[in-house]
Amino acid sequence: MRRSFVHLLAAAAAAFAATNAWAQAPVKIGIVTFLSGPAAGPFGVPARNAAEVMAESLNAGRVPGAHSAKGFGGAPVELVLIDEAGGPQKQVQELRNLAQRVDLVIGYISSGDCLAVAPVAEELKRLTVLFDCGTPRIFEDASYRYVFRTGATATGDAVALARYVLDRRPGVKSFAGINQNYAWGQDSWNDFEAAMKALKPDVEVKTSQMPKLFAGQFGAEISTLLSSNAEVIHSSFWGGDLEGLVLQGAPRGLFQKHLVLLAAGEPAINRLGTKIPDGTIIGARGPFGPFSPGTELDKWFRATFQERYGVPPNYAAYKMAQAILGVKTAYEKAQKAGAATPNQEQIIGALENLTFEAPGGTVRMALGKGHQAVQGVAYGVAKSVGGELTLVDVKQYPPEQTTPPDGVKSEAWIKSGFKAK
Repeated sequence: MRRSFVHLLAAAAAAFAATNAWAQAPVKIGIVTFLSGPAAGPFGVPARNAAEVMAESLNAGRVPGAHSAKGFGGAPVELVLIDEAGGPQKQVQELRNLAQRVDLVIGYISSGDCLAVAPVAEELKRLTVLFDCGTPRIFEDASYRYVFRTGATATGDAVALARYVLDRRPGVKSFAGINQNYAWGQDSWNDFEAAMKALKPDVEVKTSQMPKLFAGQFGAEISTLLSSNAEVIHSSFWGGDLEGLVLQGAPRGLFQKHLVLLAAGEPAINRLGTKIPDGTIIGARGPFGPFSPGTELDKWFRATFQERYGVPPNYAAYKMAQAILGVKTAYEKAQKAGAATPNQEQIIGALENLTFEAPGGTVRMALGKGHQAVQGVAYGVAKSVGGELTLVDVKQYPPEQTTPPDGVKSEAWIKSGFKAK
């Protein structure tokens, strides 16, 4: 009887411990992504879907490997969703409201929104993790305590793309560009142009077209590009603009007459498939989607996402998962350092200079005084096989070849010929 009583007490204690673990206050995360407008379908909704898959899987303890602990160190994850549509001023106001309701914010696809909200997050002293926007200005033009970015910058995309083009066509003599006229498009074009000139000084720029963000119609710009006789056309278009460029440019021969580079083109694969002409060079802003590393964590994420939504995760989904796992890793690192329930300052301390694993591979918070991630970048060439679009001639570029050292601005690093200091 005594042994039975002891076993009963042990079972009750175990049940209490399990219940108590989930009695911890939830970690409330504000998720900001496009839920409406032209960027929602290709980018915002896949990012939201990834956030929901990750939260549910973490809370159930189904994420493999180093992230197998339930929730964030035993604390359940709770999401608060906010639509990123509406522009920078609206997002600033949304952040001011959201900061009062959540423990941290993960969000923002648009570089314009990131530039607007970063100083406000600092003012509010609310941990804010930028998951996608690419402008290098965030940490090159300012220093932040409460702002992080777990994805790489546009500089890596542009430099890797220039290297890829010249690896394939070392004799190229001219190029042109069509990019959205705001921070992301301007930075992407400036870095690509500078990288091309640094790698091949005699190359000629034919024209640079800068239509308004989400303009949707590009007839005049396509006409200018067709008449430019540029061998290569660079575009960092994303969202509805990216799809518009493909659907409007392909029938007019833009992709046949020129080698077209889509630096952020991977999300269009799921939506447009073989409507993307063969020979187009496509990137995914890092080792995501078709460029992912095939690790256990990557395979789990792809299978879980596809089973639920019927399509594979694109790079927006990968980068959202990456941001969530970065914060989880920091939270649990702070726990191991002695904080049973880490506060914001302890999480920030753990996230600075952190190295962690995500579905896209290893992430190092190595720039911006430990607040900006670096990762490699990959590119491939579109090819239709059996009625499906595949990527061939894939090449990966490590961050050492694509990213300036900490404390060095991208523009200066590229113009110096990619010197370390």
